Amino acid sequence: MEEFVVLVNPYDEVLGLMEKQQAHINGLLHRAFSVFLFNSKGEMLLQKRASGKYHSPNQWTNAVCSHPRKDETYLEGAQRRLKEELGIETELSEKFSFIYKADVGGGLWEHELDYVFTGNYESEFNLNKEEVEEVRFISMEELDREIADTPEHFTEWFKIILEEYKHHF
Repeated sequence: MEEFVVLVNPYDEVLGLMEKQQAHINGLLHRAFSVFLFNSKGEMLLQKRASGKYHSPNQWTNAVCSHPRKDETYLEGAQRRLKEELGIETELSEKFSFIYKADVGGGLWEHELDYVFTGNYESEFNLNKEEVEEVRFISMEELDREIADTPEHFTEWFKIILEEYKHHF
């Protein structure tokens, strides 16, 4: 099934729709969301992207990051992708939004107006193996160490969003 993203200007005014891969080739600004989940110890959930993903396969990233569909709110999209990728439901809170552009390799760009949500989760996962290889919780200190030691193991957008997240909290 072809996936489309919602193209926007910097003020989040809709300009139209474009097939997702084409938007990533052209580096056009589009709507996105990122979800950071934490357990009761304050550890962050990471997902390892599936090996079959068309970009950034086998790299670690935040719990969920994707795109809302036409006529879907950012929150509705985030809740949908939690179910589709991790097989879970949890309450989310919108924290901030910002625009970034990242070269993800292979001539592809993530240029996104990204709404960042946080939530807590402590239970079982039902991973969609077409999307997610595995998940793990990690302390913020250990995450900083791993990114410093092996930045290539993490998605480009996650490193950008994580830094933005730290500026807000």
